[in-house]
Amino acid sequence: MRVACGIHCGDIERTIETYELMSQKYFTHATPTLFNSGTPRPQMSSCFLLTMQEDSIDGIFSTLKQCALISKTAGGVGLAVTDIRATNSYIRGTNGYSNGLLPMLRVFNDAARYVDQGGGKRKGSVAVYLEPWHYDVFDFIDIKKNHGKEERRARDLFCALWIPDLFMERVNDNAGWTLMCPNECPGLTDVWGDEFKELYERYESEGRGRKTIPAQQLWFAILQAQIETGTPYMVYKDACNRKSNQQNLGTIKCSNLCTEIVEYTSKDEVAVCNLASVSLSKFVKDDGESRSFDFEGLKRVVKVMTRNLNKVIDRNFYPIPEARNSNLRHRPVGLGVQGLADAFMMLRFPFDSQEAKELNRNIFECIYYAALEASCELAAKEGPYATYEGSPVSKGILQFDMWGVTPASGLCDWAALRAKIKEHGVRNSLLVSPMPTASTSQILGNNEAFEPYTSNIYYRRVLSGEFFVVNPHLLRDLLARDLWTEEVKQQLIAHNGSVQNIDSVPDDLKALYKTVWEIKQRVIIDLAIDRSPYIDQSHSLNIHMVNPTYAKLSTMHFYGWRGGLKTGLYYLRTQAAADAIKFTVDSSVAFCAKATPSRCPRSSSLPSVSVVDGNEGSSGVGGYSKEGGGDASPGEPSSGHESRRAEGASETNGVQRQDEQPHPGQSGSGRDGQDAATVCRWRRKGAEEEPCEMCSG
Repeated sequence: MRVACGIHCGDIERTIETYELMSQKYFTHATPTLFNSGTPRPQMSSCFLLTMQEDSIDGIFSTLKQCALISKTAGGVGLAVTDIRATNSYIRGTNGYSNGLLPMLRVFNDAARYVDQGGGKRKGSVAVYLEPWHYDVFDFIDIKKNHGKEERRARDLFCALWIPDLFMERVNDNAGWTLMCPNECPGLTDVWGDEFKELYERYESEGRGRKTIPAQQLWFAILQAQIETGTPYMVYKDACNRKSNQQNLGTIKCSNLCTEIVEYTSKDEVAVCNLASVSLSKFVKDDGESRSFDFEGLKRVVKVMTRNLNKVIDRNFYPIPEARNSNLRHRPVGLGVQGLADAFMMLRFPFDSQEAKELNRNIFECIYYAALEASCELAAKEGPYATYEGSPVSKGILQFDMWGVTPASGLCDWAALRAKIKEHGVRNSLLVSPMPTASTSQILGNNEAFEPYTSNIYYRRVLSGEFFVVNPHLLRDLLARDLWTEEVKQQLIAHNGSVQNIDSVPDDLKALYKTVWEIKQRVIIDLAIDRSPYIDQSHSLNIHMVNPTYAKLSTMHFYGWRGGLKTGLYYLRTQAAADAIKFTVDSSVAFCAKATPSRCPRSSSLPSVSVVDGNEGSSGVGGYSKEGGGDASPGEPSSGHESRRAEGASETNGVQRQDEQPHPGQSGSGRDGQDAATVCRWRRKGAEEEPCEMCSG
């Protein structure tokens, strides 16, 4: 009730409407809104995006102050740092030379540790974005590693790459890549697409670059960092700008802390986004004979959420004036989801089924439609947002038009909505941005966002302690079939939450209750590509791999990039290389679990099979092949080298823990250093080995 009253301030009808829907768990606002709505300083925004004020002492510390003030009021920060001059760049004012990016990042790292979100409620969080042509990029991607000199690390920051298409093309072609200093090669951050390519190649031809390296050397260094730490994030600069409704404002230079917000920033504008997520499981209807999804109910709730978030823009307390300036001019909001996996399970759709694929697309079409319709209705009353003219929507171009997609579900009357928008415009420049929902999904009892379950049994660690969780849908099905026994429970724990090797579990339940480790990651990426034409910002896409290799990661990255994704990777999640001892599990059950492991051993004797542009073949980077047994590519460590990840979710009695908050620590340890021709063995069919279905990218 406090949240509803704080948002609507005297509008009794809207207050009651919001209260009833939130109390019935149809949707929830983001954590800062829940913290601060109805308080004397209602800072309800989740995300703030900044660029460096200037490449100078004044500019750097002015930006640092902005970050501190935002973090103080529970905001997460995304910061573009590409314009900071590189190491050994000349400083005219002092006749000296710059120390580069890393010392500055350590200052921001310490500020994030000191200024927590909302006075001890959540740790301060800053994601820093860098374009891969910056001369200090190799140091940048290593800032979270657990080895190396401490003065070269900034482990409390989240590092992200803002990647132009040209870099991906150079990697694919095994071409050279020139590293530059933004002080010596200005303007690259202000252009994208063909303009960026033209300017970058002009600087190359003029010899203004610092160093030219094989593009794959940097690529393998990025993959190495991802295997060790789960980062850097991968966000594609050209896709974000090409498919943005804010492209009329200027070049977008970064995303946010969780890679789902894509908004314009400048010296006098700090982009802001207010978030809310809808509980998809609430719209599964069961009449006893059949189950269906209530799309009309979803539209009604999304329209309420859109009106609420639009109101939050006006009621909000802004920690800095640049944030107010941006938010009142462009009025972006961020609608997300939670419980997509729950909805699939309730409808009896395996996550990798065709039915799930169709429902995923239809859900996001309805969300985008309802949000646009609500925003258009608001514009009819209050007028369009200030910078509406010149935007793609003002020209009749919607998000799916930028993808070359025509909605064919028949669930939405797009022609009628286009006519309304042409007449009235829209009140909000951006609308849909599925976020991680790591905290709020616990309030509503859903699985996070649009992700599959990571395990069917685990410990959940939250601020108030930890508790034991069993997948409620699996538990319900096992109880209904009289299969939930002490032995099944122990087997579930012994197999790390997987039902695939429990003989008493029927095949239909094994298909329905696959964990994310047992679903091909191509399925996850395909679902992301399918929903993206209805997401006008981006979404926080995690990738899970049991045993990540350069081959799998390269195939995955290029598949998502070619599919047009804006966010290619939020975190890379991996499993632990070894299981903790399970003291509470019967020794005979534990022995059987070891005999039939829920994840496969690896073999280095077979070439891996990957799919690039729909073709199978020897896996390499992008479209090039790499022969097994040959020399390692530039920057790739020799085969057999191992590194262990120290960060991550621990285990208690062998049961996986999950953090409540989106945290950089990855579960367990990854193994890098495999040759690109290495592949897991999982099973033998006849005389032929088949690639691992769990780990194949």
